[in-house]
Amino acid sequence: MAPPVPLLAVRGSEGTSVVCGPPQCGTDAAFQRDQRVSRCMTFSKDGTLFGWTNGQNVSVVKTCDGSVLSTFDLPKTCLLQFSPLNNVLVTWQPYTKTQDSPQGDTNLRLWDTRSGQLIRSLFQKKVEEWCPSWSDDEQLAVRIVNNELHFYENNNFDTIANKLHLQKVSSFALSPGAPPYKVAVYVPGIKGAPSFVRLYQYPSLGGPTAALANKSFFKADRVCLQWNQKASCVLVTASCDVDKSGASYYGQQTLHFLSVGGETAIVQLAKNGPIYDVCWSPSSSEFCVVYGFMPAKASIFNLRCEPVFDFGTGPRNSAYYSPQGHLLVLAGFGNLQGQMEVWDVKKYKQVSKPQAADSTFLSWCPDGEHLLTATCSPRLRVSNGYQIFHYTGAVLHRQEVGVGSELWEVQWQPFPAGVFPERPIKYQEAPSELGSTQAPPTQAYRPPALRHLPAAPSTKLHEEEPPQDLRSAAEKNPSKAALKNQRKREAKKAARQEPKPETAAPSNSAPVSSSQSEPSSGNPETDKKIRNVKKKLKAIEELKEQQEAGKVLQKNQVTCSW
Repeated sequence: MAPPVPLLAVRGSEGTSVVCGPPQCGTDAAFQRDQRVSRCMTFSKDGTLFGWTNGQNVSVVKTCDGSVLSTFDLPKTCLLQFSPLNNVLVTWQPYTKTQDSPQGDTNLRLWDTRSGQLIRSLFQKKVEEWCPSWSDDEQLAVRIVNNELHFYENNNFDTIANKLHLQKVSSFALSPGAPPYKVAVYVPGIKGAPSFVRLYQYPSLGGPTAALANKSFFKADRVCLQWNQKASCVLVTASCDVDKSGASYYGQQTLHFLSVGGETAIVQLAKNGPIYDVCWSPSSSEFCVVYGFMPAKASIFNLRCEPVFDFGTGPRNSAYYSPQGHLLVLAGFGNLQGQMEVWDVKKYKQVSKPQAADSTFLSWCPDGEHLLTATCSPRLRVSNGYQIFHYTGAVLHRQEVGVGSELWEVQWQPFPAGVFPERPIKYQEAPSELGSTQAPPTQAYRPPALRHLPAAPSTKLHEEEPPQDLRSAAEKNPSKAALKNQRKREAKKAARQEPKPETAAPSNSAPVSSSQSEPSSGNPETDKKIRNVKKKLKAIEELKEQQEAGKVLQKNQVTCSW
């Protein structure tokens, strides 16, 4: 059975439309363009539903045939989102007060997606953290209300099942995947106290020992919390707006690591400067960080926060893993020239080097074979449009909006994991009628009078660092956390391999040779104690030899307790 064709939703000043993805890249016949101006649009998590606003109502249609599922009379809606299993549609409009309603009206509404009935109306004044967070099975929902996290079970929003109260809770992140449910909570520091992030497992939310992990740090005005797909670890990017040392115009950022097992660490970065982007691999076993003053570095770290591969330096400020996790794109957008690098993260080999100048957006197609770049307003109000190309650089589709029109947003239709399997990586660019995004090699300009002379060595303002495989270096020079974990593993292994005390030999056993004979006291219990004492003395001598050789011993190996 052939895999489905992903859809691409396009929103701009010309209305809302849906386009078929590669390889057709044509207008979807099942969805008629809505000519009215749309404020927002969204797909459901499994991609079966699509919703948008047009200034008059909110419409929800099925992506398979374009049939209308529900319509809501909500002209002021600015944001909308589906719950993971499509049971609830959440809509938000700006909070306002009127003379008739000095307290304001409820502006966050939860709707039954299929029947269109209102489930619950709530107040949500701030746009930050506006939408409740659901677990993947919709058994738990969480929202932040007045320094508290309110937990709801089984989509029953009439009753608060549990609460987590912490002073000035600023943000949170609910873990993905199956139970047990975990939540990461951030509390900013006040009056000289540090900020901290804590991990909890629902419903154990109270008491000093309820937290699975706790990480405190300074210099944080805000944070970004990122769970990996297995819900075992969290990355915390802490940012402050002002760098008091004056070294950076962009403030200061630090990256912290927490695991549900209680381990915490600060990720040590090899270059000073801002942290531009942090992203987890879909495998949940590694993450990529783009950091440092330009030209920026990009490195992949394992779960011990050790760098395993360094991509060198270059003009980049973002990283994007493919949905299957086998490819990684390093790109430089915004004030950079749109240069990209596509890497095979299994072989750590560069596949291609496309370029998309003036792009403001990049996204992987769910098939893991194609990429989308777009130039959107209001970031850039000219040359708006988008293009779809293969990761080797071949352009499949290019669309530019008309003169005087603007492109505001593009979204790929999501699919559940496993719908698009991982395919072998190609290094040969496929031919295309629309050309290629591969950047041609450039040479420094030379005046005509010097072109017949031998080229002089070029002088660069910044010497770029080449890629470097750090896996062997990490093994030879492990970090402090890695050394500590290694010593724990060695101690457990030694404890398992320690021989059990010998028991008294039976009367019918073979006679012991003279070289192995030991003086006997005639009492089996006494002989057993003597043998145990000799074993301990021998073990002590071995530890002394290891200590003299420079090996760091455990505390319980140095201190004798018997």
